[in-house]
Amino acid sequence: MACRISELVLGCRDPEALSRFWCEVLDFVVLDRMDDGSQEIGPREGFGGPQATIILSKRDEPERGKSRLHIDVNATDRDQDAELERLLALGARPADIGQTGDEEWHVLEDPEGNEFCLLKARLNPL
Repeated sequence: MACRISELVLGCRDPEALSRFWCEVLDFVVLDRMDDGSQEIGPREGFGGPQATIILSKRDEPERGKSRLHIDVNATDRDQDAELERLLALGARPADIGQTGDEEWHVLEDPEGNEFCLLKARLNPL
């Protein structure tokens, strides 16, 4: 038997704002709100399905150093350029991490500066 990823945890100052952003990006909903302001977001079916949920964990200060983990996303219903426009309109910003410009992906930051990538391939929706 093997494990599978069930949750990703992202430390942030404003879980409510990041929840709105990531719910729009991923078509997720808020599944739980914790007493400390943290939130769990995920697919409408809830925890335990084929997609991992995301815990937006309330932190007063970001953790020191650069995060070694980031999220990759793929569009499901439009091409990469149209999805890039949508993500930028939601509040994502381009991030420069030394790309050459020849990559088939876009490196972006969410509203709190967490890096994520928009990949080229379109995936079938779940």
